[in-house]
Amino acid sequence: MQKIKELSELDTKIENSEDERADLTLPYIRPVDAATLIIVNRQSKTPKVLMGKRSAQHKFMPNKFVFPGGRVDPCDSRLVVPSKMRTPVIRHLQAKTKKSMTPARLKGLALAAIRETYEETGLVLGRPTTSDVTSRHPVWRTFLELGVEPALSNLDYVARAITPTKRNRRFDTRFFMADASELHNKPSDIKNGSGELLDLHWIGLKEALKLDLPIITYEIVKCIEERLQYPDTRRYTRPVPFYRFEHGKFIISNLRAS
Repeated sequence: MQKIKELSELDTKIENSEDERADLTLPYIRPVDAATLIIVNRQSKTPKVLMGKRSAQHKFMPNKFVFPGGRVDPCDSRLVVPSKMRTPVIRHLQAKTKKSMTPARLKGLALAAIRETYEETGLVLGRPTTSDVTSRHPVWRTFLELGVEPALSNLDYVARAITPTKRNRRFDTRFFMADASELHNKPSDIKNGSGELLDLHWIGLKEALKLDLPIITYEIVKCIEERLQYPDTRRYTRPVPFYRFEHGKFIISNLRAS
């Protein structure tokens, strides 16, 4: 009964949100693949995450605080890197996906999260390498010229969310989580981003819940709070929450490794 009550409250929140309620005049829009990276900085007693504010000029979620991320680019699936994701992470990514979602495209989701984070924040989730990894994409090219490869081996997959119908933008977003210790540069090096996210800063999870967040982002922050209670080695095997709407109702299910 508690879960049903919580879902009903989320339905009400979304319906009453001026920024997120449906526009019934809009046609059906197929969601596009997107990826987000949650970086957890545990250098202090209380873990902090990196968030930034979307510009008022954005058509999708203006003025909201979010984690860095964006849509997946075809270049992400074409990038061949030596680093591999953990088996439980791959299996969770495979859950409830189409047969056309190849291993390269699954890895591309994680790579997109790393690329978008580098572009928006200047932070490099990478490790030194001597491998000759190349890309024609300008962002990947500058990333790889640092002598690093994307750090995939300790990346966690923590949530998936699909934007409801009748919105001006729709995304099928995979949320990944990484520890700040995996960064090639310092957590404080957040002044070299693209400027797409404003007011970039590290913030505790309790404080983050007080920001002006999209409703799903609020749920993801609570998900991260719960997930961080488990030891690192157990986190990768934890069920992954999947947030979506079906027949006008908000649904949360768990993606489990097959």
